[in-house]
Amino acid sequence: MNTVGFLSIPAGIAPEQEALVCGDIRLRYAETHARVRRLACALAELGVGRRARVAVLATNSHRYVEAYYATAMLGGVFVPINYRARQAELEHMLRASEATILFVGQRYLPQVEGLRQAVPALRETIVLDGTPEHPGVHDYEALVAAASEDIEEAEVDDDDVSILMFTSGTTSLPKGVMLRYGDFSAYVTANVELADGTPRGAALLCAPLYHIAGATNMMTTLWTGRRLVVLPQFEAGQWLETVARERITHAFVVPTMLKQLLDHPALGRTDLSSLELLSYGGAPMPFTVIRRAIEVFPRHVGFVNAFGQTETTSTLTVLGPEDHRLGGSPDEDARTLKRLRSIGKPLPDVEVRIVGEEGEALPPNAVGEIQVRTPRAMKGYAGTPSPFLADGWLPTRDLGWIDEDGYLYLAGRKDDMIIRGGENIAPAEVEAVLGAHPAVDEVAVVGLADVEWGQRVGACVVLRPGASTTAAELGEWCRERLASFKKPEVIRFCAELPKNAMGKILRGELRSRLEAS
Repeated sequence: MNTVGFLSIPAGIAPEQEALVCGDIRLRYAETHARVRRLACALAELGVGRRARVAVLATNSHRYVEAYYATAMLGGVFVPINYRARQAELEHMLRASEATILFVGQRYLPQVEGLRQAVPALRETIVLDGTPEHPGVHDYEALVAAASEDIEEAEVDDDDVSILMFTSGTTSLPKGVMLRYGDFSAYVTANVELADGTPRGAALLCAPLYHIAGATNMMTTLWTGRRLVVLPQFEAGQWLETVARERITHAFVVPTMLKQLLDHPALGRTDLSSLELLSYGGAPMPFTVIRRAIEVFPRHVGFVNAFGQTETTSTLTVLGPEDHRLGGSPDEDARTLKRLRSIGKPLPDVEVRIVGEEGEALPPNAVGEIQVRTPRAMKGYAGTPSPFLADGWLPTRDLGWIDEDGYLYLAGRKDDMIIRGGENIAPAEVEAVLGAHPAVDEVAVVGLADVEWGQRVGACVVLRPGASTTAAELGEWCRERLASFKKPEVIRFCAELPKNAMGKILRGELRSRLEAS
């Protein structure tokens, strides 16, 4: 299936329903589909066809969404670029993608102009917002206005690449994940119902569209007939105001976003009565944050932990609303609180196993590497050998365990495992203990080089506003709750943890800070 069908089919069912809202722009499904067809015609005139690479370097907008569907209509490959990328990473992604067309936000145009000689494949640049000030740069709206709507959807194979999405590159240059038309078709059609002409509510998109959570939000929302309300970037006050004004029913946030919402002074006076489902993911959710959210948000709001990877076309496991409900019997609440530390159970089309160092299957509650198998796993990484095992299993490099009831728990990244004197220490275990201290707001644990033991445990702690404690007190707290070799030997206090846009801790940067202090 060509993924442009996620828009064109609902447009045929409910042409007059609102599809896209971005700032003052409000577009119905029929209008959006017409704009996409015109943009596709314009791109075809610029040489875009099946398997051609079209990149975007910009914040979220309705035009960004249109650019994806126009590329899909032509059977092309869409390449969303992280606008926070360093210049070297930007050059790497544009070169590796072999993009010939680039949509760019006006604010990023100077960066692109400085890369033209280094990226010879790049032929055309289209500015998404504002009037181009550089010669040879196209104006988006001018292209759309001048183009015809007379175009047919390209025939594609399920194995054709639809999106080339680059990983975050926190430890090395980003890798290009090849996600196929069939991968998205399988994910979307299996997880949401097709539009039927009835109101389905409104979804708020604030995750960047260069991230898998943003891309799949764009697809599932339109396929199901909801209104997609687009924020260029996340800002807690604007998020709250938009939920109230647009009567948002569905939203997705990453942990740092949820924490900022909880800390925002307007939360308590914002009308959240329309909000039905608040999904979260993109990075591990601190237990204290989700516990607080359950207490603070209206009781009717259902929380969903959606854990996934770019490599698996988004969600692998889900911890649903019923697993977030508190207020039952003491035994029921104890079970819920335990499961809140998990990432839920696999979706029907996902298999999960835990393996040891030799690849052997491990029993319940044993920590090992998480491996997954799903028909919507990526085609592979662009330009690198296949990471898949012979039997189709994909090593995730995440550590975890599965309990007796089938719930999956994370224990950190395999690369982050601390080895002290031959003993393995999962950072997540130490972080859970430190995070339970009443003065601690956030914490991250890493291994630091040590001549005698190989590595020692270091922790960076962010305190709650108005709280105070000492490194000695936290050390004693850990000594009472952890094996002696797991107790942090270095504890430093910091104003905030270094994170990427999706809230993942930049452990390499954190390690450098701790070793330098």
